[in-house]
Amino acid sequence: MGQDQSEIFNGLKDARSVDGTDTRAIPAFVFGEELADLAEHDPRIVVLTADLGRSNRALDFAARHPGRFVNVGIAEKNMVTIAAGMASCGHLPFAATFGSFAALLCAEQIRTDCAYPDLPVRIVGHHSGMSMGFYGTSHHSLEDLGMMRTIADLTVVCATDANHLRALLRLSLHHPHAMYLRLGRGRDPEVYDTVPDLRVGQAQTVRDGSNLTIIATGSEVHPALRAAEILAERGVSARVVDMWTISPLDRDAVLDAANTTGAILTVEEGNLTGGLGTAVAEVLFDADARVPFRRHGVPDEHVPVGPPA
Repeated sequence: MGQDQSEIFNGLKDARSVDGTDTRAIPAFVFGEELADLAEHDPRIVVLTADLGRSNRALDFAARHPGRFVNVGIAEKNMVTIAAGMASCGHLPFAATFGSFAALLCAEQIRTDCAYPDLPVRIVGHHSGMSMGFYGTSHHSLEDLGMMRTIADLTVVCATDANHLRALLRLSLHHPHAMYLRLGRGRDPEVYDTVPDLRVGQAQTVRDGSNLTIIATGSEVHPALRAAEILAERGVSARVVDMWTISPLDRDAVLDAANTTGAILTVEEGNLTGGLGTAVAEVLFDADARVPFRRHGVPDEHVPVGPPA
């Protein structure tokens, strides 16, 4: 037996990569655990991974439902097509691998095999953004939001923390279309102290404010809240919106921010080209909503190797 690919990536424990947060206090991946619980009551659920069962904790699912778990090996494109075939037979497949592989390597399979025939496949892209920092450009998924949101009939969502991920997985059981679920590295600081009630296309306001709206997604929601606290000390009232649903985007939340606060800032862990900031800009432009607007994210360049923070 060869070495499982997960073994190679077991060293993602650099203390600097979480910007000083004690990782012992942060929940690790709940992906496999939550799906295993849901599968107790939903026989449709199956989980596939491309040799990364330890990295994404899909092995937690495999331990309880071995007959509904498939490790396809290092064959990500095949995994997505297999998942589509399983969905066409009535299963509800969750196909998980690094975001850089899921979105970039498998874009054609996601579009043609899953979204075009409108099959309920859940593509789970974990370790997204720069969270694979030490492994370099080939493992960064900075372009995934820009790519995935251009695919018709594909719902694109981002997990904010462990409780938010639980909510996304529960919501996905009743969603009829293909989904791309963007996850971090499983050690995201808590934003939601309970499992939130989510609806596709409806953002969550996690802090109210009147002078500025910070629209963030995924890993950047927690730092956006910290920034809002600092601004409050300086007399600036900042609203923070968790735009976890990228496609469809919550246009009403964007336009309400434009109409009721003095400015909008988007924050994302990804390439500024085509991502969350671009999506918000499109809404503002189409509605002729004239408000000071800035985007914060990764410049349109390749990110060097180093700790994600």
